This record gives sequence, structure tokens and C-alpha cells, in this order.
Amino acid sequence: MLVTTKEMLLSAQSGCYAVGAFNVENLEFVMAVVAAAEERRSPVILQTTPGTVRYASLDYFLALARVAAERASVPVAMHLDHGGSFDLCLQAIRAGYTSVMIDGSHEPFEENVAITAAVARAGRAAGVPVEAELGRVGGKEDDGPDAGGENPFTDPDEAAEFVERTGCTSLAVGVGTAHGVYKGTPHVEQGILREIRRRVDVPLVLHGTSGVPDSQVREAIAGGVCKVNYATELRQAFTEGCMAHLAAHPCTFDPKSYAAGGMAAVREVVASHMDNLGCAGRA
Repeated sequence: MLVTTKEMLLSAQSGCYAVGAFNVENLEFVMAVVAAAEERRSPVILQTTPGTVRYASLDYFLALARVAAERASVPVAMHLDHGGSFDLCLQAIRAGYTSVMIDGSHEPFEENVAITAAVARAGRAAGVPVEAELGRVGGKEDDGPDAGGENPFTDPDEAAEFVERTGCTSLAVGVGTAHGVYKGTPHVEQGILREIRRRVDVPLVLHGTSGVPDSQVREAIAGGVCKVNYATELRQAFTEGCMAHLAAHPCTFDPKSYAAGGMAAVREVVASHMDNLGCAGRA
């Protein structure tokens, strides 16, 4: 059965490692990610964005995750990534998601506090952990607004106030990463991350990690990050795997054939990240 992210992240926090959270786009992504988790004996978080949910529905993706979790011998959680409204977060909780994120980071501080606190209260009543975001992860998440030109960093003092006032159970922070494809080499502001860690005690989350060097991710984990998100890199791997199969076998018309190539590529990427995050062997 699906589990919540609460114990996963608290265990990661006490064990100084991070749990990988991987955005899934279809059946093949779910199977590939969970297969990698089984192979590495790692807990794992499956995620869907609002855009992915609109493509099918909460129920469709939850059903895929439930079947995968029931068959798996490792802990599997289902998380709503970047929930943009109170209503969507409640829909996910009612559908059976075992973790949700409310992203009020595009709003002024007080409005972010208000919407996050409302979702956190609903989450506590349902026993569902609630991730929030303060500061701005750069780039463009899914089909949300572009954060270009805005201050990307989370203020450590604001983070302490935010966590206390909202009751969120984990916090995504802006420390220099960005969603989407990086145009240069990304740089995580480790000093800001450590300052945030000194002021808050909830697990910290790193978004926009596709393309961030492994060494920077490991340093961020040492600085307090307990959950690390990957999306773009998985999409690239799946597409490249499918295209490679079609290039080698141009007469292929069975989707299962080329999808297998995409799945293999996603599985390899996920397994590699689990090794780097330190969650391999932690199931």
C-alpha cells in the first residue's frame, strides 16, 4: 500500500540522506521508477504536477501508483507536486494521495502563509503531510508562471516565521536551482541553505535538480536537504530511449517496443540518483 512521506523524510533527516522524488508522466514512468527503487532497495516518492493531472486525472495516476505500491517491497508514496490551489490539494487528499505540496511562492508572503496554513490544517486532519515553498525556484515549473527576473533565494529569517505560522511539514527552498533545462552550470547557494537549516527543523526540499552536479546535491544533503525532486531529466531520458529504439528499428509500430527503451533509460537515471542521494539500501 501507499505510505505517507512523513516517516520517509524524518528518517532521511536523522540518517543524513535524501529520498528521491520523481515526476511520473505515464504508466511506463511509474513502472521504471518503482523498478529502480526495488533494484536499489530504496524508499521512493512518485509525483504528479497539475499539468500531468490535467492530462489524465488524479484518479488515473493514483491508481497506477497504488498498483505499483501494492506489488513493491519498498515504501512508495504518492505526492502532488506544485499544487497551485487549496482546492487542488484537497482534491488530491480526498482522492488518496499520501502527500501534497501547496505552492504559494508566487504570492506575497502573507498570502503564501494563509494558503499554506489552510492546506496544512486540512492535511493534519487527514493525516497527509504538506510541503510548502518559500522563495522562488527559478525557471518554469510545468505550465506555471516563469520565475525569471525574481529574487530566487529564500530568506532564512522568513523561513523560520513561515514554518511556525503555517505548520507545513516540509519546506521547498530557493537556493539557486531552476526548473527545466539549465543553460549553464547550476550553482546551489550552500551557505543560504545551511542558514535556513539552522532556523527551521522541518525537512528541506530541493527542486529543479535535473542537471545539478551530483557533488552539489550531496553537499546540499549535508546541509539539510531530505527530499530531492527530478522531472526534466526523466522526460529527456524517456524520450531519448524511445527515439533510440525507433532509430534502430524504424519499422516498429508497437508502442510497447519503443516504450521499453524509454523505461530502461528512466530506470537507469533513477537508480543512479538513488545511489547519489544515499537512499539506496534504506528501504
